[in-house]
Amino acid sequence: MKQPGSRDNSEQRLKEQTMTQQLTFVILSNGPETFRELRGALAEREGARVLAGGDDAEQVMEEIKRLRPTAAIIALSSTPENELRMVARVAAECPRTAVICTSRDASPDLILRSMRAGAREYMRLPLLPEEFKTVYDRTAEFCAGQPEAPKKRGRAVAVFSSKGGCGTTFIATNVAAALNAPTVLVDLNLQSGDLGLFLGVEPKYSIADLIENRERVDDSLMRSYVAPHSENLALLAAPREADSADDIEPEHVFQVLELLRERYDYIVIDPQHTFDSITLAALDQADEILLVLTLDIPAIRCTQRALAIFDRLGYPRHKVHIVVNRWSKQIDLDLRQVERYLGERVMGYVQSDYRMAVNSINLGQPLVESEPTSKIATELRQIAAHFSLTAQSAITTELRRGLLGSLFRREKAVEKTVSSELSAIS
Repeated sequence: MKQPGSRDNSEQRLKEQTMTQQLTFVILSNGPETFRELRGALAEREGARVLAGGDDAEQVMEEIKRLRPTAAIIALSSTPENELRMVARVAAECPRTAVICTSRDASPDLILRSMRAGAREYMRLPLLPEEFKTVYDRTAEFCAGQPEAPKKRGRAVAVFSSKGGCGTTFIATNVAAALNAPTVLVDLNLQSGDLGLFLGVEPKYSIADLIENRERVDDSLMRSYVAPHSENLALLAAPREADSADDIEPEHVFQVLELLRERYDYIVIDPQHTFDSITLAALDQADEILLVLTLDIPAIRCTQRALAIFDRLGYPRHKVHIVVNRWSKQIDLDLRQVERYLGERVMGYVQSDYRMAVNSINLGQPLVESEPTSKIATELRQIAAHFSLTAQSAITTELRRGLLGSLFRREKAVEKTVSSELSAIS
């Protein structure tokens, strides 16, 4: 039985906690003046910290999903439909983040619409000190009353090419093995995935089994669904039966990646070579995308098209990293010429050694393990080091000739043949 005054004591402890905790914010503004006003008001509150902000809704949404702030402040414009859709996304995808709407329009209709979309609070602009303090304090209480968030939130890296045959599975396997931290490799080639061969494992279960039981997954059940390759690396395999793949929806991919983020430091994703809904769901959720190409005309054109699609999807360019596979000095195309054509620097490259690569696949062992002192293994570890401090400490990073230089944007229209395109920019 509760003792008299126990509720008052718990409320007092909650108030004390809200006074000492740090609150983090991400701001979607509709102009620099609004951003400065909101940031200035938060700067005056002890314990408040602005993590990111801007007026690009997609980029701000990416930051909210990555940073998981205490609150997201979303400024509504005179035509607020897009911002209200973002409110609903934040409320659905980041339920631990409180959504605060703000606008110069304080009509009851707009306030009601924002609350229906998922906002917890509403503030008028220009900010009124007392109203701002009330909203801030209620946000702190909301944060203090939340259950403790998962301590781990792993980073997701997708290894992708829109053209088959570029060696994405080989790159994905070796990058995952080189990260030197708890990592799971996810095979999203749902119709014909064969990552088990690259790791020398025979999975009993697949992503389809995990999806079917996703509502009751705990650590023990998760371990049973992945196939261990080594102490730090496991595989979540593609379904054995094509019928099982037909039942997998994009929202299932999001849910699976969230479950994996809570249990692994890194999630390396090997998707299909098409922009289907499953692949797009994975690319949307990835923190980084390794865009793999070989130095032949079809692969270069596919890479240029993929970058254009990424731009239309609103992916920030810093999320995309280009890797050249099967590079050889005998190839006539110069890396700097390719960089100018793509409008992006090449982050890394892997030399061509067909025999060594095939031997590692036949052994069912990543090349960074089977031939750890080889030049290819060193190059693969350098690529992995871009995402991992642990991997960085394991190698000495070398600056590569041809990978330096300015960032060029595409200036030429597509000509009738790719060879004429490349000659036009050389």
